[in-house]
Amino acid sequence: MTATRVMRLDQSLGNGPQVRDVAAALLGGAVAAYPTETFYALGAAAFSGKAVDRVFRMKGRDASKPLSFIVSDMDMIGEISSSLPPAFKALAAEFWPGPLTLVLPAAAGLPERLLGPGRTIAVRIPPLAWLRAVVRELCEPLTATSANLAGEKELAEPAGVIALFDGKVDLIVDGGPAPGGLPSTIVDLTAPSPRILRQGRIPAARIEAFLRG
Repeated sequence: MTATRVMRLDQSLGNGPQVRDVAAALLGGAVAAYPTETFYALGAAAFSGKAVDRVFRMKGRDASKPLSFIVSDMDMIGEISSSLPPAFKALAAEFWPGPLTLVLPAAAGLPERLLGPGRTIAVRIPPLAWLRAVVRELCEPLTATSANLAGEKELAEPAGVIALFDGKVDLIVDGGPAPGGLPSTIVDLTAPSPRILRQGRIPAARIEAFLRG
């Protein structure tokens, strides 16, 4: 059983000691539950193989189902993607930071456990300043899979996250209730034309209308 630390977080703070504390824990191999602009998520530093494996085990997630990731900025996108498809810049400019996950071709050399079908990686830039600051401190992506068991409902309330993951994760960042509702919308940009894989917070119709111009 893991000794879980619960940290109360004021999400209005864009940076500060708490951000550095969270980043240091993740860099040390911790798995954390944390609030996003949709639900609570399970976070591990992308290049910490043991921590990423723990996320899969905690969720009971099939290893063939890739995780999505949060990045801090466009520079980090350039480090983990081999190329940026034609629709990328327009979609990123319109919907980021926000609940839009884009599937991109992965850069060479990324660990296999991070990759989706066809050597892809699914990423988004979140609107929460403190969360972007954590990832900036990490200098690598952060896993952003929902903090639940595979097949179960996502969690928006910290009490539910604590009840489920106390004694399992190393750190729970209690930032109060997450917005809930719908998860991020996922758009695959590696196909000949953009393909919506999951309709979420941003309606598919809005994305399709935007792409049509």
